[in-house]
Amino acid sequence: MTFAEAGAAEIAAGIDDMYAAFLAGDRQRFDAHLHPEVTTWETHLPGPLRTRAELDDYRARRDAAGQRPRLAVLAARDKRIDVWGDSGVARYVLVSQLGPDDEPELTRVTDVVRRIDGRWVIVHHHAELVRDPVGAA
Repeated sequence: MTFAEAGAAEIAAGIDDMYAAFLAGDRQRFDAHLHPEVTTWETHLPGPLRTRAELDDYRARRDAAGQRPRLAVLAARDKRIDVWGDSGVARYVLVSQLGPDDEPELTRVTDVVRRIDGRWVIVHHHAELVRDPVGAA
């Protein structure tokens, strides 16, 4: 296995663990995959969040507004990951589903990652809700 292949496998495993942590409600484990200066751009967020502190502020306001729904599924599919030294980019489709009978929601995601102290962390996360799921898959 080449260095790039090994890095891609580590990044893929990290992405899978991050979403497993979300489903488990383990924010500390989820956040371990994010760099403190991560930029977060998502369709449903109020503009770009430029640090994890800004993300945490958004989360606090959101959570104060009421209970968040529990998802039955949150999984990264169709991953394509490239690695160049200590940098990489992961592109994938994030599938989320409230319940087993609900229609899945698809989001195109790009994560830019860096290897810092032997760990891959997300330094930029961009997610766009796919409005036409038929053409997205």
